[in-house]
Amino acid sequence: MNALYDITPCTLLDFRGVPAAIFWFAGCNLRCSYCYNPEIVFSHAKISQQEALAFLEKRKGLLEGVVLSGGEATLYSHIEAFAAKIKKTGFKIKLDTNATRPRVLQKLLDASLLEYVALDYKGLEDSDEELFWESYRLLARSGIDFEVRTTYHSRLIPKEKLLGMYEKLSKAGYKKEYYVQPVRSNVATIGDIEEETMRSFAWIESFATLRA
Repeated sequence: MNALYDITPCTLLDFRGVPAAIFWFAGCNLRCSYCYNPEIVFSHAKISQQEALAFLEKRKGLLEGVVLSGGEATLYSHIEAFAAKIKKTGFKIKLDTNATRPRVLQKLLDASLLEYVALDYKGLEDSDEELFWESYRLLARSGIDFEVRTTYHSRLIPKEKLLGMYEKLSKAGYKKEYYVQPVRSNVATIGDIEEETMRSFAWIESFATLRA
């Protein structure tokens, strides 16, 4: 069964301190207008588990980890079994997730299949915020390393809302880095995003880490 849309052979940026490949899972349960991976979201998987695992076998000694990204990796119905095979091959695993599938995240954590998770915090009081907090609480209890990140555009998330999101994280006891990534304006996105009018994001650096 095909699992992946594409594979990035090597990244030194996406899995902190770990040379890794990125496995891009096709499909997503969200349609964020600022998403810059529309070809992944709307496409079908074309790379099988067997092909992906064969790729990793050839990269032993060169890579140490795999980033499960997308799309949304937790939508893949065989994600737990696939992750177990990746771990058996000897690679660490990072999961990038939109935080809307806490039950799947729980299964991966219970099976000790993850070393790191990047959790998207989409917005304050949006329809998926409770799912975010459920996923957050799972990670906070798990003891594994994780980060929270938000994609920011001033027309989509007003300044006061972003500050409110940070305040809620602080009240929840989050002491790790909060990453904020301004929406990219030079790439194709799912929605028709207006050009960002804000020219300086320096104010964000008082409470978060800006990520290009």
